[in-house]
Amino acid sequence: MSLLDRHVGFVQALREAGIPVSVAEGLDAAQALRVIRLSDRESLRAAYAATLVKKPAYRPGFDVLFDLWFPASTSGMHVPRADRPLNLETAPVEELRDHLARLLAGGTDQELREFAQAMVGRFGRQPTTSPGRQNWFSYSVMRALSPETLMARILQNVLQGQERGGLAEKNVRRRVYDSTRRFEDAVATDVRRRIAEDSGIERIARSAVRPPLDQIDFLRITKADLARLRREVHPLARRLATRLTIKQRKGRRGRLDFRRTMRASLQSGGVPLTTHFRPPRPHRPELVILCDTSDSVSSFAHFTLLLTYALREQFSKVRAFGFVDTVDEITRFFVPGADVVEAMTRLANEADMVRFGRTNYGHSLERFADKYGEAVGPRTSLLILGDARSNYQPPALDVLGSLVARARHAYWLNPEPKAQWDTGDSIAGEYGTVVPMHECRNVAQLTAFIETLA
Repeated sequence: MSLLDRHVGFVQALREAGIPVSVAEGLDAAQALRVIRLSDRESLRAAYAATLVKKPAYRPGFDVLFDLWFPASTSGMHVPRADRPLNLETAPVEELRDHLARLLAGGTDQELREFAQAMVGRFGRQPTTSPGRQNWFSYSVMRALSPETLMARILQNVLQGQERGGLAEKNVRRRVYDSTRRFEDAVATDVRRRIAEDSGIERIARSAVRPPLDQIDFLRITKADLARLRREVHPLARRLATRLTIKQRKGRRGRLDFRRTMRASLQSGGVPLTTHFRPPRPHRPELVILCDTSDSVSSFAHFTLLLTYALREQFSKVRAFGFVDTVDEITRFFVPGADVVEAMTRLANEADMVRFGRTNYGHSLERFADKYGEAVGPRTSLLILGDARSNYQPPALDVLGSLVARARHAYWLNPEPKAQWDTGDSIAGEYGTVVPMHECRNVAQLTAFIETLA
C-alpha cells in the first residue's frame, strides 16, 4: 500500500469513527508530510495530530487508528536482539515475569513495546478452524504474565530495605501502575495490528474505535460512559452558558428612547441624527421538563436533566417532572449543590412515577394535566423527553394539544434514530403532529438543541 493510499484510508477511517476531518484539513496533513522525516514515526503521528485532531476527546481514537494504518512493525520482521538477557521465544514464564518486573520498574517505552510484541507472538495466538487465519487475543497474554501481581516483587527489589509506606514507595507504585497501563496498551495495539494484517485494516478499524464521548448514543451508553458524562455536565454547561450569553447580547437593541433621542437632536438643530434605545429586557423563559424515566431511556433522561439544571441561570424558573406510567415532580432532587449520584439515587427511590412498571404516555400526560397543569403558561417552554413508546396504550393527543397550546414553545426530544420512529409500539409520528419532535441521540445533538432553546 502506497503512502497516498494509507493517507486517504486513514482520513476516511477517522471520519467513520466520528472524528470530523474536512477536505482542507486532509490537505494540510498531506502538506505536513512534505516537511517531516517520514522515517520518524512519532513525528508522523505529531504531524497528523496537529492537523486533524480538534479536541482532546478525539485523541484516543486517533491514536488507535494511527497505530493501525501506520504500524510500528510488521509480522515476520522481528529480529531477536543479542543484548537481551534471555530468549523471549523460549524462556520459562517465570523468567519472563521477572523480566517484565524489571521493565515495569524502569524500562523505556520502546523496551515495553518490543516485549509486548514478543509476548503477543508467543501467547496471543489461539487456534482457529479457518486455514491460513489466526485468532489473536490480549487476555491470554495478560493471563500468562499477570503484570498486576508483580507489585510486591518490584517493591522488594527497588526499595531494598527502605522504609515502607513512605514517599519512595508511593512513587514506585505510581510509576509501576503507569508502566503497567502502557504495557497493556502496547499488547492491545499489537493484537489489533495482527488482526488487521489477517482481516484487513478497514474491518478492524470499524470495531476498534468507539465514537467520541459527545457522539455516543444515549441508548447504547455504558455505566463508565455515563460516569464520564456526569463529570462533563458542569464544564459543558459553563461553555454553553457563555455562548448563549454572547448570542443574546449580540445585535440586540431595546425600544426607542424618545426622550434621549430628542434631547440629542438639539445639538443638530432638532434633526435626530443620532437615535438612542432603551436597554433590552432580557427574555428569560420558564422551563418545564417532562421526561420519561423508564429503564429504556434512563441514561438520556438523567443526563438531560443534569445539563438543563446546570443551565438554570438561563431560565427564570425550571421545573422537572418524571414519569413511567404516572407522573411526579422531581425538581426537589436537583437543588443547587446537590451531589449528582445522590440526586439520581433519590430520584429512583423516592419519586412516585411507577404504578405497574410499563410506560404509559397517555395516562402520564393526563395525570400531569390534572395535577400540575398550572406549571405550563404563556411564558413556559415545555420540553418533553422520551422515545414515544407507550406499550400500545391510548396516546391522549388532546391532552398534549391543550398543554402545547398554553405554552410559549413546546419541543419533544427523542433519543431514538428517526428510522425507528413509528415502528413497534412507537407513536412518534402521532405525537409529532402535535409538538415538533427532534432526534436527540447524543451530547452533540443535545448541545445544539439547548443553544436553540435558550
